[in-house]
Parts: sequence; C-alpha cells; structure tokens
Amino acid sequence: MTDSMHAVGFRENLPVDDPSSLVDLRMPIPTPGPHDLLVRVHAASVNPVDTKIRRFSPPQDGEPRILGFDAAGTVVAIGPEVSRFAAGDDVLYAGVTNRPGSNAEFQLVDERIVGRKPATLDFAQAASLPLTTITAWESLFDRLALGPESTGTILVVGAAGGAGSMATQLARTQTRLEVIATASRPESAAFAVELGAHHVVDHTALLAEQVAAIAPEGVDYVFSAYSPPHIEAYAELVRPLGHIVAIDRVSGLDALQPKSITWHCELMFTRPLLLPEDDYQHRLLEKASELIDSGVLRPTATEVLDGLQAATLREAHRMVESQAMIGKVVIDYGS
Repeated sequence: MTDSMHAVGFRENLPVDDPSSLVDLRMPIPTPGPHDLLVRVHAASVNPVDTKIRRFSPPQDGEPRILGFDAAGTVVAIGPEVSRFAAGDDVLYAGVTNRPGSNAEFQLVDERIVGRKPATLDFAQAASLPLTTITAWESLFDRLALGPESTGTILVVGAAGGAGSMATQLARTQTRLEVIATASRPESAAFAVELGAHHVVDHTALLAEQVAAIAPEGVDYVFSAYSPPHIEAYAELVRPLGHIVAIDRVSGLDALQPKSITWHCELMFTRPLLLPEDDYQHRLLEKASELIDSGVLRPTATEVLDGLQAATLREAHRMVESQAMIGKVVIDYGS
C-alpha cells in the first residue's frame, strides 16, 4: 500500500454543472486513531446531505473537503483500542460530517458506528443502506417509540426516496402498522408497493383528502422526508395526540397545537457527533445486516455508476439534485 490515495472533493461551493464543483485529488492515507478502522472503500452512495454540503458549506482553512456519508469496504488496519473488528472484515457505515468522507480509496471511521456488511450483498448494494437505514430506524423505533406490537396507521411521505424506502420496509416488517406511502409518479408508487406499502397516495395533490379516504379518523404517525409544503395537511390528517418525525428542517408548526400533535426531529449524525462513545449505531447496523441476510429487508440501490472519479460523482450529485431519484444512487469503485 502506498502512502497516498485517490479521492474526490471540493474547494468551493459551485453548481454541479461546473467541472470544478467536484475534483480529483491525491491525499495522504490517514493513520487510525484509538477506536478507528482504516477501511478500503469499495463503494459509496450519494445522499442529499452530500449535495447540500457541496453547495452551501465552504471547506475550512482552504483545504479540500471529501464528501461521502455511506460506504461499504474492507478493514485494512485498526487502532490500538479497537475491539469489534479486525483487518479483513467487510463492513458498512455512514460516517460523520466532521471527518473526511467515503469519496476516497481509504477512510477512517470509528468502530462504534460500523456494522458488518451483509454476506448476501455485494459492496455496491451494501453501500445503499447505512445512512437511510439508521435514519429510518432511529425515526421509527427511537423518536416514535414503535415496536413489534405497535398498531395504528403511519403515513410515510416520500416513500420511494432513500430514507422513505427504508422507513416503509421497517414499518411494514417490524411493526403491525398499516402503511400509507406517498409518491408522485407511477414508477415511484410501484416501488413503494414493492417495499410493502399497503396504500399509496400522491403528495403533490390534496394530500389530506386522499389520506382521509383511507383513514377517515386520521393517522397515528407520520414519517416526513419533505415537510415544508405539508404542515397544514399534517395538522388535518393526524389524529389528536399523534406524532410526526421529520428528517428535514421546518418552521411554523403552530397549526399542530390544537390537536397536541408532537413533532420529533431526527438527525442520524447526532449520536456520532455528540455522543461519540455510544455504540448504538454499531448495534443497529449489525441487526439490519441480519434482517437483510434473512430476506426481511432489501437494499434500495437503483442506479450504480462505475469508478471513483470526479465526473462520476458529479453525475451522481446531479441525479440526487433532480429530486427524481427512486431509491439510491451508488458509486462502485471497482477496487
């Protein structure tokens, strides 16, 4: 192994059509800290957080920033206090926003947010899972406190997207809830049904009325991947004392107060950033891998691009920014 690696990053905030928005780089291979794994990354997926950081968050100190918040790869070295993994282990993880990401040949990641790659998946399919699985899992089972015996009705808004596609599967297979999914196109509606949705409605037209036709007394829970246009509809379609978990930012929640509807925030980076000694996400990903290998859950990669190159990453960012993606776009590094 040489002492440098190929990576893709950015130096300034630019639109994706600018060739300088993401550029090829040579970087030193990092050295593991106490709890770090050095992973040779074989595949990574692109999420909305990648495009938002590239567009709006300037790199610090003039150094290029490496994105990538989903990865699957092989451990090649470990830190002195690592106890969960060894060199040669195949792993998957989402990483964290305050460290260099997975758009590189090698990446450091804390073992406490890493799980073993499902044995039944290749690296590209596995790389579609970590961020969205963690987000959906924490939303349903932590924020909404759902469990195997939970009943009622949940509305999954944006069910064909990355996080929504995992929330739909988890709600259908790990609870007793009736799942109403939203999608705006026939192909995304069909994808939501494949993932287990009992019903599908169109979130671009008269959402509250469509939901009322299925659940006249209202829904108990909402998983919201895209909230700002829907607050008034949520106020109408959620039952009194109901719960909404959102994975985006929104203001103006006054309409929810008359029904005492609870609004929960979910950010999967909270634990690794603010509770770094917590190994919850390690345990979560281990359980998710078991569910994948047993056929209960399925990966959601629908587009696989080839090669760790700036041009390939720009194309993946362009696809995510189109807001027309079904499932996830993955880059197979071919290594």
